[in-house]
Amino acid sequence: MAAPVLLHHPASLEHDTGMHPESAARIAAIHRELDARGGLGWERRESERASREAILAVHPSRHLLAIEELAAAGGGQIDMDTVVSEGSYEAALRAAGGAVGVVDLLLSGEAPAAATAQRPPGHHCEAGRPMGFCLFNNVAIGAQHALDAHGLERVMIVDWDVHHGNGTNDIFHASHEVLFVSLHQWPLYPGTGPAEDVGEGRGLGHTVNLPMMPGSGDAHWVSMVEHVVRPLGRIYRPELILISAGYDAHRDDPLADCRVSDEGYAAMAASLRALGADVEAPVGVVLEGGYDVDALGRAFADTLATLGAAEPPPAPEIDEHPAVSQALRRVARSWPQLAGI
Repeated sequence: MAAPVLLHHPASLEHDTGMHPESAARIAAIHRELDARGGLGWERRESERASREAILAVHPSRHLLAIEELAAAGGGQIDMDTVVSEGSYEAALRAAGGAVGVVDLLLSGEAPAAATAQRPPGHHCEAGRPMGFCLFNNVAIGAQHALDAHGLERVMIVDWDVHHGNGTNDIFHASHEVLFVSLHQWPLYPGTGPAEDVGEGRGLGHTVNLPMMPGSGDAHWVSMVEHVVRPLGRIYRPELILISAGYDAHRDDPLADCRVSDEGYAAMAASLRALGADVEAPVGVVLEGGYDVDALGRAFADTLATLGAAEPPPAPEIDEHPAVSQALRRVARSWPQLAGI
């Protein structure tokens, strides 16, 4: 059986953000943890650059050109959070290319599971605006590539980063071809993602925001994935599941107030692997945030261990959190099949 594949590239280390929580140390921590665990059976490959065609399917040409020109000029500050250095354009091309590569590996059947561990992250980047540490929206580029190059009709993105993925939310806001589900602390940067935001037009109901309280931990996050996200996925029946995998809801993370453990991330990954089995869809991982580097390394490795194991781990047996019934009632307004669950 083919090995699962982790895509990476040294260019991630050349995106120089200075004294910044989103630093090259994040990638080094992931590789250090994987090395300590003997690689977990994952084959590591270098990613290709994303093609202009793949990027321009999500971002306008002026967006691409602005990043390229700023990097060529030696870099600069886009906003108070978002930095470009001389090496950032190449890093961003490879990070977006990692998401595209994950999609190609999974949909070709070359790998049973695939992930990309690259930076800068992407889910805050809007179609025409870099922000929130993000230059291109990697997971959106990967999802759109699945639709355009592979002819898929239904892609599901599950974003468990503690910060709402406003860019991904907005890029697919009117699309029924992508079901975007976000679990995120509320309130918190960037201030988007209220439960009432459910998409628009043909995409009505295909944006599902699940705000989480500050201080919430495994009991809330894992229960929401198992008892809301997984049943919703069984109804939607995606042909591909992409995890926008941030690890900043971790209890050790300095930038937020949630309390998810290493085991909680493994349990959420197990739920989504079980969903993939339910609907016969492959599952891929695109790295987002996570700013305690040791916690990031451990939790990312636990995710890979869960998704790449030869025998699937059991889906978590966890009681429904009190917030689940409220979330199900709300989501059932767009997905009435959930009402009987």
